[in-house]
Amino acid sequence: MHSQSPINRRKSRQIHVGSVAIGGDAPISVQSMTNTNTLDVEATVAQIERIAAAGGDIVRVSVPDMDCAEAFGKIKKRVSVPLVADIHFDYRIALRVAELGVDCLRINPGNIGREDRVQAVVSSARDHGIPIRIGVNAGSLEKDLQKKYGEPTPAALVESAMRHIDHLDRLDFQEFKVSLKASDVFMAVEAYRQIAGQIEQPLHLGITEAGGLRSGTVKSSVGLGMLLMDGIGDTLRISLAADPVEEIKVGYDILKSLRLRSRGINFIACPSCSRQNFDVISTMNALEERLEDIMTPIDVAVIGCVVNGPGEAKEVDVGLTGGSPNNLVYIDGKPAQKLRNDNLVDDLETLIRERVAQKQAQEKNLITREG
Repeated sequence: MHSQSPINRRKSRQIHVGSVAIGGDAPISVQSMTNTNTLDVEATVAQIERIAAAGGDIVRVSVPDMDCAEAFGKIKKRVSVPLVADIHFDYRIALRVAELGVDCLRINPGNIGREDRVQAVVSSARDHGIPIRIGVNAGSLEKDLQKKYGEPTPAALVESAMRHIDHLDRLDFQEFKVSLKASDVFMAVEAYRQIAGQIEQPLHLGITEAGGLRSGTVKSSVGLGMLLMDGIGDTLRISLAADPVEEIKVGYDILKSLRLRSRGINFIACPSCSRQNFDVISTMNALEERLEDIMTPIDVAVIGCVVNGPGEAKEVDVGLTGGSPNNLVYIDGKPAQKLRNDNLVDDLETLIRERVAQKQAQEKNLITREG
């Protein structure tokens, strides 16, 4: 069982997106975005529910026009997870979704237009208790900044963000978070590092348009890993050309690897070699698929032989070590029982679920005693 993360997080002002706290001492939240047609209320609600079931704390929905704003209102009534409306250009859409119960507005004050329009959006956000996310993207910088810098740079992203922040400062509105996204890892990391010391608001992390499932996961893990190690980041979205549910899974895996958030099973598994006494890869594939529903934090080791097996097994909740003729299971670091290969996955799944039930009962008893 591993200790707390050694990372010291940047101190930031806390805001709330619906019931989810962002910044301050709140856990780093994981979010995704729907890719259904917002006008298709049924499909969008279904996808939001799948994202929430996978652990999504917040879901963003694109609202490009007023018809979508009305559809958003219907969607909002049918889901419990906080929703962010993604809005560009037309300030009236922001005003409408604010009336319909949106939990956060993702907006660029710079592309909303005149000062009075920005003021109208901010006034509405203030009246409805809604925070704003300033979202700067390397692919859509203002024309004058493109001309000034010649190309997107970290300094250009920061200047764009500070320009938007100045809009809100003039209106004395501090309930906002900021993202500075680029598809280039170095650019995004440097931009976030620069702005982290200039403002107190929470930062929303992401490597935009990171790529497909594998390449996007790697790029996001490298970029966000560097920032999170620096203590930077209060909420994150992994941008993958894949099912949004995969974005949530990757987000949690990144946070789990840095001990910043525990949710579900943390698997330790060997890559397998000729010493293995059972098929490690097929066992792991089956366990990951079968145990996706478990949200209780638990460490499970699946090691194919006795070289590293006992050492790893002694540090986790449930550990399997390959052996001959039978494999050995450790529970809480102690040898518990032997398992044969012919029913290995079924038996191991049963033991893991039993251990999860025990942990849940222990937590329930603790809460009861403290209450």
